[in-house]
Amino acid sequence: MRCALLALLLATGACAKKAEQPPPEPRPAPLSVDEVKRSQDACQVYIDRACACAATVPAAQKECGDAKPLSDAIRIALEVGGSLDAKPDIVLQTQASVRKTVKHCIEATAKLPSLGCPTQ
Repeated sequence: MRCALLALLLATGACAKKAEQPPPEPRPAPLSVDEVKRSQDACQVYIDRACACAATVPAAQKECGDAKPLSDAIRIALEVGGSLDAKPDIVLQTQASVRKTVKHCIEATAKLPSLGCPTQ
């Protein structure tokens, strides 16, 4: 009787439906080469202008110090988001981070003249 019960349990276990894994989320498209280039250029312009201005305008020295890490922030976000191990939500977060950083660079560049920096 025990053997029959064990055989029955094994048979029903073997026929049990396996839980289906949901399909993996599709990977978001990477940022375009043009968007990456514009992002890097926008922050490099801010760094260059802020640091050039800081040489003659003391009020811009903080801007220069704050600007320098921005190109690294973009580079790191692109590396993390571009990793084949990055999950779709991480890719989207890193893309948003790049765009937020670029927005800051553009807005901060526009504010430099209010500190006494030349427009070009």
